[in-house]
Amino acid sequence: MARARHKARTIALQALYEIDSAARPAETVVERLLAGNKLSEQNVAFVRELVAGVVRHRDKIDDNIQQFAPAWPLEQLAMIDRNILRLAIFEILFDNKVPVKVAVSEAVELAKTFGSESSPKFVNGVLGSVIALAGR
Repeated sequence: MARARHKARTIALQALYEIDSAARPAETVVERLLAGNKLSEQNVAFVRELVAGVVRHRDKIDDNIQQFAPAWPLEQLAMIDRNILRLAIFEILFDNKVPVKVAVSEAVELAKTFGSESSPKFVNGVLGSVIALAGR
């Protein structure tokens, strides 16, 4: 189950990255990415929920990123790091369906896989601040 959830988060991250970089409609991107992957119905719904939630709350999520990573203007953050943070902050502050530790751990794993050498530490630091100040 955990591996399947990780794969679902990876697909959600890919969708968010493409939506951010190419300004394509979220539903179109999600459907195309899901078509090429074998996921359970539950995890297909999870991907859709994550992407839709991030898109719906993006302004509030981005405000949190700016608040907790003030040295980095949002547009100067690496696009992959920005979208990993968006995904994790959505799960931590808005979704509340997984334990905070799981959301942080998953975000750090995504940063290790897709980000730069410094991405895991950066993502972990920003999320640590989010959690501390949100009282989670």
